[in-house]
Parts: sequence; structure tokens; C-alpha cells
Amino acid sequence: MNNLERYSRQVLFQAIGEEGQRKLLKSRVAIIGAGALGTVIANHLVRSGVGFIRLIDRDLVELSNLQRQTLFDEEDAKLNLPKAVAAQNRLSKINSTVAVEAVIADLNLENAEELLSGFDVLVDGTDNFQTRFLINDVAVKYGTPWVHGAAVSSRGMFAVIKPGVTPCYRCLFPHVPTGTGETCDTVGVLSPLTDIIGSFQAMETIKLLVGAETTPNLEQVDIWDVTSMQMDISKGRNPDCPACVKGQFDYLDRSSMHQVAYMTLCGRDTVQINPRKKGELDLKKTTEILRKSGKVSGNEFLLRFSPEEDISIVVFKDSRVLIHGTNDVVKAKILYSKYFGS
Repeated sequence: MNNLERYSRQVLFQAIGEEGQRKLLKSRVAIIGAGALGTVIANHLVRSGVGFIRLIDRDLVELSNLQRQTLFDEEDAKLNLPKAVAAQNRLSKINSTVAVEAVIADLNLENAEELLSGFDVLVDGTDNFQTRFLINDVAVKYGTPWVHGAAVSSRGMFAVIKPGVTPCYRCLFPHVPTGTGETCDTVGVLSPLTDIIGSFQAMETIKLLVGAETTPNLEQVDIWDVTSMQMDISKGRNPDCPACVKGQFDYLDRSSMHQVAYMTLCGRDTVQINPRKKGELDLKKTTEILRKSGKVSGNEFLLRFSPEEDISIVVFKDSRVLIHGTNDVVKAKILYSKYFGS
């Protein structure tokens, strides 16, 4: 019982108990996204003693994140640390007995199955529909439950998706929405909201891991108006669903149009570029080349290049690039070709 002492207050909760805690200690969870939701989820799961957590994120810490992304501080932003690494650093100080693996990557159809297979639960800390459809395809294909969550402005929602038991995400949302929707960067988001939704996601994850009953609802809250709504989705399975009924995983299909090399990031005035030719960059050599065209700073994980006053280009070791200062894909392609030659 000594190794359970730090979790004594959780063990006292009868629905978990010693048996449930031992299950948690042996569990493996992947969290996709280390932003506002992901940091809350990771914090709770690490403190709760989930044995292994893979934290996947494609971005770096910026000052504007600190209002709601609870594992980061000003030093992380100053050092341009990748979010996954900064979160791992903080989490290791909270609970050194939990293994936290930081993965600096954009989750896409080329790496999704490798990064998300072999886990007991997947947890959605993302900010876009494309990635959620991808998570859903992997979850359904491998029979892995996952916990969806979303938060924008003062409104949030969460739901538990259990392949073969509940409707899948594509049953509930058949198509990726088109057009410009509300995002945290266009209408804002309140920090207490992301704490609440992330905490609910962590709780549902713990329920899944200990074998307890999870919510059958798509739960929605508005913390400004103090309203909530529960929508029972248990009977919402689409008999013609391409994913969970027909086994057609469009978002894992390399020949489909769902593969995106260039994409804007959630209203952030940023375009992400995933070069089709993969390979690890030598950041030192890349820095020497780019210094001829602008100011360059960086660390062992990435470098930041400023060729123009309002443009900042972040280059990761895996060749992925974020172009800050524009949401114009054509302009982003021109800048990429100019400095990286393809």
C-alpha cells in the first residue's frame, strides 16, 4: 500500500478504491494537444497517477497562451519551448513516478496510427475538426475509446466515444464544417471554461480507465450565462456511417483529399506547412543559411526566423514550418519556397 500513499485521498473514493488506483498506475493515455484543454487534462491525469502519458503537440509556447494554458510560464515563452516539452518539464516535477513522453509533431495521416495505437484511452485537446476526425478514425479502427472536448468563447462541450458501444464522432458530425467558424483567436476564450471542460475530460478518462460508467451525453455548458444542456447521444449511431459501420477510414487514406500539406491554424494568422519530403533538419546549418536573410533565434528543438517585420517563421527539427503573420496560404507558399526552396 506504500506506493499508493500519495493517492490516498483518491483511493478513499469508493468508486476508484485501491483496485481502481492500481489500474490507473498501469494505464496508458495519449493526449493530443498541449494547449488550454490538454494542459488541464495532463495535469489531472499525472496527479491521479496514470502510469504513462504521451503528450503530442505541434506548437511552441507564446505569451498569449499563458492566460489559459496552465502548465506554462513566462520563461517557457521566452525560451520558445515546444509546448509538449514545457509541459513535460512541469509534469515531471509534479509526479516523477509517471512517465510523460513529449512528442513534438503535427498529428496527421502519416503518423497518426503509429502515435495513437497501443493506448487505453485517447483524449482530445485539439482545436480543429480535421484532427478530431483523424483521431476518430484511429480510435474506431483500433477499438480505442476517446474523450472529445472543445471550448471557445464562454461555451464548451465534451463527450465520450466508445467504438462499438456509442456513436462515433463521425456519426455525430458527418462532415468537416466549411467556412470560417468561431475560434479562440477570433472570439476569445475564458480560462475558467477550459479548466472546467478539461477537468470533465480528465474525469471521464479516469472513469474509462477504472471501468466505471461514463456519461452517455454530449454535455454542453456556457459559464458566462451559467447554463448547461445534456444531449443523449447513446442512440445516435448513423447506420450508414463510413467509419464505425462501413470501416471506411477516409482520414487515414493517403490517396484522399483529406491530406493537407498547407493549413491555416484555428484563426491564428498562421499557416502550417508539412513538407512531403520528410527528414530531420540540421538546425545549426539551417540557422547559418537563414541568418543571411533575417534575424534567427532558437533552441535544440526549433528555430525562429524573422525575414520581414510582420512575419515570423518557426522551423522544427522534423522540417515542419509555421509561418506566423499571415493566413494567406498562397503567400505562405511563396515565403516557404523563397527560403526553403520547395
